[in-house]
Amino acid sequence: MHLFNLVAVVITLSALFGYVNHRTIGLPTTIGVMLISIIVSLGLVVLAKMGTFGLGFEQQWVDIVKNIDFNKTMLVGMLGFLLFAGALHIELNELMKLKWEVAIFATVGVALSTVLVGTLSYIGLSLLDLNIPLMDCMMFGALISPTDPVSVLGIVREAGLPKSMETRITGESLFNDGVGVVVFTVMLGIVSGGGKVTAGEVSLLLAKEAVGGVVLGLVLGWSAYAILKSIDNYTVEILVTLSLVTGGFSLASLLGTSGPITIVVAGLLIGSRGREFAMSEKTRRNLDTFWQVIDEILNAVLFVLIGIELIVVTLKVEYLIAGLISIPVVLLARLISIGAPACLLSLRKKFSTRLLKIMTWGGLRGGISVALALSLPVGTERDIFITMTYTVVVFSILFQGLTIKRIFKPDVEPDSDKVMEGRSV
Repeated sequence: MHLFNLVAVVITLSALFGYVNHRTIGLPTTIGVMLISIIVSLGLVVLAKMGTFGLGFEQQWVDIVKNIDFNKTMLVGMLGFLLFAGALHIELNELMKLKWEVAIFATVGVALSTVLVGTLSYIGLSLLDLNIPLMDCMMFGALISPTDPVSVLGIVREAGLPKSMETRITGESLFNDGVGVVVFTVMLGIVSGGGKVTAGEVSLLLAKEAVGGVVLGLVLGWSAYAILKSIDNYTVEILVTLSLVTGGFSLASLLGTSGPITIVVAGLLIGSRGREFAMSEKTRRNLDTFWQVIDEILNAVLFVLIGIELIVVTLKVEYLIAGLISIPVVLLARLISIGAPACLLSLRKKFSTRLLKIMTWGGLRGGISVALALSLPVGTERDIFITMTYTVVVFSILFQGLTIKRIFKPDVEPDSDKVMEGRSV
């Protein structure tokens, strides 16, 4: 299918599902459109297998879905825009107060979760007589451990959390996806290379991706800030931010640094210093409107894509059981990977059990994990891991996303840090 026609189909479905959700179901847009797309995909598969369609309709639908390179669409095409839109509205001063917490959760937490998920998945798959090598399970742990910033930002905003708590969750999520992609790349290299990757090579890759991404983001962000400060024309300034996202992500890929980290750092600079010192009120208003529209449209499209990708999931009973087992495994790993660093940080500042509960349940998985799973080399393990990933993501978005408000019971004033007090870990 021609690219334009493919884009037209996806956007039309997004608009249709968004309309149906708004008029009938009334769920948050991201959750509603994904739920409808899942139902439609399942319905088409069932009807086709019943012989309702005799013109190869199912195969036509499968061909359309397979023509969508979800990995490139998400990790290259959409992620930069979504991360920048999210970073624009994070208060840098508030984030800097929590810099050590966010940094530890986004690095140590992801690494610890990778090991826990990989080990527990290896044990669980062995009990199902699905003998997957341990290092392959570690690779699954790496792709499912980072929380998805798109899912988190879209849903946490509607949960009414205090500002400090929202900054912790979204700040961690904005950075740990970049770290997670790096860890996944390392694990994939180890598996593909037969375990011949050295510790020095791993350290060099981590430094180049993560540290290089931060440095490049700072350079590009300050450069864009200087340009914005020298003019007062909201059309040109919006174009500058667009070029920052597209050019920055492309340059990061060319230099071998982390594109997501680059864009997040640049977005934080523009969203704080750029908005305050380099823009007029008219420019801020138009810039905010523009990126809010981009954010909401791409979110809707992304969650429709997640829903229709169900068509390529291998629906074997043992794979689905493995996916169901993965749900508590991932949640347990999330709890421990947040709780263990929190115990160390609690030497300086108390962490309430409520905060850990919210950070655990609010650590949603989404498009990034699906994209990484679909990027795996063709093989038996790929089918298993795609099914496991998809099961965790659907549960995460539908159940965790819809119940996050119930987990958080606001008996404290918004924007306060009283939630940090009380029974500590």
